Amino acid sequence: MELSESVQRGLQSLADPSAFDQSCFQVLVDVSFRSLLSSRGDPGVLDQPELKRLDQIMLKQSHTAATTFILEAVKQSADKSTISSCLEELTFSAERIEIFYSTYQKHKTELDRLLASIGRCPPRVNDVSWRLQYHMKNSQVDKVNEPVYLISLDTENEGSSEDVNFTCTMEQLQDLVGKLKDAAKSVEKASQM
Repeated sequence: MELSESVQRGLQSLADPSAFDQSCFQVLVDVSFRSLLSSRGDPGVLDQPELKRLDQIMLKQSHTAATTFILEAVKQSADKSTISSCLEELTFSAERIEIFYSTYQKHKTELDRLLASIGRCPPRVNDVSWRLQYHMKNSQVDKVNEPVYLISLDTENEGSSEDVNFTCTMEQLQDLVGKLKDAAKSVEKASQM
């Protein structure tokens, strides 16, 4: 996993037994997972009595680094060897790696669901229908004599269907078709890699 320098520094502080003793380490790991899974983003998660005596700046940096590492691990579906090797490089002891990984395993399914719910998948186009209209005049000009295409896309997103309707001129339609062809070529190239 590639981690930024600030995340690496925060994790190295978390790995340091002089900065975080074993009980503080366990509490901070638990708090990091809880803060990600909390539905309301509880701002007081770092107000645990065990963490009060720590330097608050270092505590926040380590918490941020831990949550970033957790999300990155879940995003990449990291296994035990990946997590272990990454944490070993950051000077984590075997005992701390085991604590971190067991907590990760306990919450992995919930975190997978959380990441899957973030964002919106673009809708899938199921069908396209079109109709040609010819505008002969409008309210500003007596003679327009211009074809206009009425396009209707039947789309589906997460089980619900929706129609997307728009109009375009001949030039706009040609531009759209060209961009769709470029996109199809890009997808084809990406699938061949």
